[in-house]
Amino acid sequence: MNYFDELIFLLNEEQQYDKIQHETLLLNSSLNERRMRGVTWFPIQITDSELGRGDYLSVSLNKTNHLDIEHKFRFGMPVSLFSNHDPKADRIDGIISSINKDSMRISFRVDELPDWSRRGKLGVDLLFDEHSYREMHYALRQAKELATDSRQGKLVRKLIGEEQLAVGDNDLFFQHPDLNPSQNSAVQQVLTTQDIVLLHGPPGTGKTTTLIKAIAALLKNNNRQILVVAPSNTAVDLLTERLDGAGILVTRIGNPVKVSDHLQELTLDSRIDRHNANKDIKSLQKQVRVYTEMAQKYKRNFGRAEREQRKALFDEAYRIRKDVDKIQDFIVADILDRSQVITATLVGANQDVIRNRRYETVVIDEAGQALEPACWIPILKADKLVLAGDHCQLSPTIKSTKSMGNKLSNTLFEKLINNCPQAVSLLDIQYRMNEQIMNYPSLALYGGRLKADSTVAHWTLVNDTEPIVYIDTAGAGFEETESDGAICNAGEASFLKSHLKTCIANWSQSSPMEKWPSIGIITPYRKQVSILKEILEQDEELRPYATIIKVQTIDSFQGQEKDIIYISLTRSNNEQQIGFLSDVRRMNVAMTRAKKKLVVIGDSATIGSHSFYQGFIAYSENLGSYHSVWEWDIAAI
Repeated sequence: MNYFDELIFLLNEEQQYDKIQHETLLLNSSLNERRMRGVTWFPIQITDSELGRGDYLSVSLNKTNHLDIEHKFRFGMPVSLFSNHDPKADRIDGIISSINKDSMRISFRVDELPDWSRRGKLGVDLLFDEHSYREMHYALRQAKELATDSRQGKLVRKLIGEEQLAVGDNDLFFQHPDLNPSQNSAVQQVLTTQDIVLLHGPPGTGKTTTLIKAIAALLKNNNRQILVVAPSNTAVDLLTERLDGAGILVTRIGNPVKVSDHLQELTLDSRIDRHNANKDIKSLQKQVRVYTEMAQKYKRNFGRAEREQRKALFDEAYRIRKDVDKIQDFIVADILDRSQVITATLVGANQDVIRNRRYETVVIDEAGQALEPACWIPILKADKLVLAGDHCQLSPTIKSTKSMGNKLSNTLFEKLINNCPQAVSLLDIQYRMNEQIMNYPSLALYGGRLKADSTVAHWTLVNDTEPIVYIDTAGAGFEETESDGAICNAGEASFLKSHLKTCIANWSQSSPMEKWPSIGIITPYRKQVSILKEILEQDEELRPYATIIKVQTIDSFQGQEKDIIYISLTRSNNEQQIGFLSDVRRMNVAMTRAKKKLVVIGDSATIGSHSFYQGFIAYSENLGSYHSVWEWDIAAI
């Protein structure tokens, strides 16, 4: 099967599974269940509406309650506005044009909201995102065609292994005093390589810092404009802020997840609002509203003259909106042409305003987490490609059980790391972890090549001599339980709380709270997170410290760091089933969140049959950091 035909087949399989799952959720769940799952806002209040660009009605709305529930709504996703008066009949579909925690703006292709929007309470459902799959399929078909084009398809053929990579020019030497040797070498490779560079950044090695320096160097080296993309809005937000902080003129396409006034100012929409020519648009839009309101004053029962007058008013409003569109097109082109860097998500790289742009260099960050079909969207706009990431951390989420573990979860970044070692720049000095915490992940996953910088190699908590601790719960009776597929371990959670309380008691005697270390508690299982949060919140002694203790799943914690990390492995069963833990990339993420102390709690009888955990237990024994849970008074827990 052709390289791209196979990807198209796998993507189809994922799309069908994803669609069935989402539509089943919408059809078979109650309104409250949908709300709790983060795919429905109800009730909502419309706060503003106006006709916008391209004859779209732009509607602003707010949640009116349940503000604490996390949601899955994101910029560019399709949604459906409904009324509980008749939720099946009273519906209109639109696209999210901006969103934050409890407000959003939706574009509808109508002149005004229907009458039913004034009856009953309104809500918004998140629809299945056909758009993203459509863009990925289109990119794969384009790439397949380009691969056969002898002149224009060189980069495509190199990426799929049909042509050799170019050799870089070694004459150019890059040296920046703020970078270490491996970082300087990586920037040099970015500057001198003609086609593909793979920037491999293990945890704490300064990947983003190196990327920003490389982008600045490319711009200084006469790169006219660079596209920088990442799989998630959160990653794009970080890159946008860091690029702006480096003095680079950057424009963010799409809506930031991070609530920040300054980040909002870097978006295309905000730059449009501040553009000198925008005052003309404001004046014209005011005229549109006047003509539209005059036309809408006519009632349904009126004569021919009134009908003609109404039509004339709507025609004039339409003509003015076309003038507005022309001015907006000019403003958008002017802003984008002046930008040194454009940032977007992978799919956002095909937003209408930048769809037809091409770039000397395209940078894909977090490429180890990026679904390959999505990567081809920005790749097709590139003359040169820089992929940055770490394939030893979490891979992209694959929803289809058929696709799980197969080639769709094998990223383009990982394929290229294995097939094109000459294109790889490994960052080998890390600035986060005590070297005892670093050493085991380095040995198990990075060939022992990581080194701890002298500033962090030996840092510890005050009066602490054990940067790494493994507490073995074997034989303690802390058995896992399962309910509706959710796994937890209440005994292990209670022990963790007890251990934490002892530590906090010690700190409270030696230093004020503002000087305490930051604490993260992580686990692979959502149910275990819920139990940990519950028992910590219910403990009166721990309640005052809630602000310094963060409890999350491993997947949610990626990209973060804390002075102390507790890991609750959770699994404890006679069958030695370890589930999520068998993906050692997840454990790599968990271990490498810790800066000064790592405490791992788990049952060696369950996890010890897996080579990664067997090696970790042996490593902790060699350090003298292995402890049995029986060293504590578990009867008192």
